[in-house]
Amino acid sequence: MTDRPATEDAAETRPAASPLTGARARALVAAYGTAVGGLLVFLFFAIAADNFLTVGNQFTILRQVSFLVVFSVGFTFALTTSELDLSFAAVASLAGVVCGGLVHHGYPWPLAVVAALAIGGVFGLANGLFVTRAKIPSLIATLATASIATGTAFALTEGVAWVGRWDKSFLWLGRGHVGGVPVLVVWMVVIALAAFFVMRQTRFGVWLTATGQADEAARLAGIPIRSMKVWGLALSGLFAGLGAVLLTASLSSAGPTSADDFLMKGIAAVLLGMTMFEPGRPNVPGTVVGALVIGVLSNGLVLLGAAYYVQEIVLGLIILASVALSASVLTKAAFTV
Repeated sequence: MTDRPATEDAAETRPAASPLTGARARALVAAYGTAVGGLLVFLFFAIAADNFLTVGNQFTILRQVSFLVVFSVGFTFALTTSELDLSFAAVASLAGVVCGGLVHHGYPWPLAVVAALAIGGVFGLANGLFVTRAKIPSLIATLATASIATGTAFALTEGVAWVGRWDKSFLWLGRGHVGGVPVLVVWMVVIALAAFFVMRQTRFGVWLTATGQADEAARLAGIPIRSMKVWGLALSGLFAGLGAVLLTASLSSAGPTSADDFLMKGIAAVLLGMTMFEPGRPNVPGTVVGALVIGVLSNGLVLLGAAYYVQEIVLGLIILASVALSASVLTKAAFTV
């Protein structure tokens, strides 16, 4: 019997390298790479921009981001079912006009809040019915309802914003504090946690997710996919109404285009969120972090003295990069019925 070289014995006893090491590393980068990138952006502005790290400025960022989170979480519900809602900003402007108009004319503010939520819910429900019953692609249906909402808002206000000394109880919804923390930050945290719980811990959330990932398989499993799509778009509209209430109370004014700037930022936040935690899928934690990254970028660029158009360029680049990583989901959302 011949002796084997010692090197062969050593090779046999040495633990083999895990073939999954590379795959795990890639998975970690895919799941957390964008979040780490956002942290690096934060650190850059902390070093480069004066006053960026002050407590006051951090609360300013969170207050500004709070509206974006509410609108974006609503859009996340719609996109989870593979449907687009391009009307949420216009619907929010209309809901804000209705809410602000009622408060402005002396009606009880709880009635104004209910009216704003109803406006958002009705438009969201209409979007869902157009998509599921009339078989209109959500891209087209929601663009149409956005136009209707904008026209209605201008008709109600004649192009003039509602401004005035409003009920302090109503204004507290957007300007108050809870234990020294701006109430808008509290709303943002509560809404985000509630949405996360619904999406991850309830059968309803599981059905929404299944509808978006594999609608035919979901249908065969007994999930009412039409109803789920309607619910996704209806919730997007409802969150638009909720965001409108907070925005109106914070600004103490409401105009026919007051929420329009949130359309592209909201879409960017959700798309950016789809590049982290659950790559390629809409998810609430990703949406929140995406909104925070956009808020940090906007605030930091302002502190550095960048022109307003620089923010628009950066926002466009974020959308392009996010779409490149999530193209299949968006194509399905835009063009299927």
